[in-house]
Amino acid sequence: MEQTARPKLIDENGRRLDGRGPTDLRPLRIEVSVLEKSDGSAYVELGKTKVFAAVYGPKEAHPKHLSLPDRAILNCRYHMTSFSTDERKTLGMTRREVELSKVIREALESVVFLEEFPRSAIDVFIEVVQADGGTRTAGLTAASLALADAGIPMRELIAAVAVGKVDGRIVLDLSDVEDKYGEADMPVGIAPRSNTIVLLQLNGKMTKDEFRQGLMLAQMGIQKIYQAQCEALRKKYESSMREA
Repeated sequence: MEQTARPKLIDENGRRLDGRGPTDLRPLRIEVSVLEKSDGSAYVELGKTKVFAAVYGPKEAHPKHLSLPDRAILNCRYHMTSFSTDERKTLGMTRREVELSKVIREALESVVFLEEFPRSAIDVFIEVVQADGGTRTAGLTAASLALADAGIPMRELIAAVAVGKVDGRIVLDLSDVEDKYGEADMPVGIAPRSNTIVLLQLNGKMTKDEFRQGLMLAQMGIQKIYQAQCEALRKKYESSMREA
């Protein structure tokens, strides 16, 4: 049986398949308040990856016996639409989506003041409408913004990006083909103001030096994403003040 040849992902000039250098983010677009029916929402587009996030709450927890007397419950659902990938995805939640929902929820819990809303629930929905690598990090970035847009008290925002090892080089913001054929993929989520790591996973192998280099590169990319998050929120409130 013939095996598909592994594509060359970085050329002799150090350029990746999409023309980026090793330290370049894909084109980034961030908006807030994009969904009318939610309490807060955000849209993140990173290259061809497109993600919506919506927040509902705080509201009364249902069923009531699951409520906590000293804090709110944060529910999170990360979901890829059936048309988001090249091969049509099955309907319903996959095992991977359940796992990533938990990972993203735990990251968000580290910055939300859940103790402000005892016996309540906050629901976060993340919908990947087009996937081309970095969906969990784009989802976390969008969810953090949607919470802020909903007015949920938070210590700070979270921004996230994936770094990886491709053709022996450490690169920022992996596309889908780099994720599939690269040697390592490391999603990183950071609360930038305190420089606190809230999400860190590694698929593949890196040396200690490569890991340090990847973490530094992730921090650099996250600062750019964080600036775009702040700009999106600033535009929203400037628009609200003009309309008032």
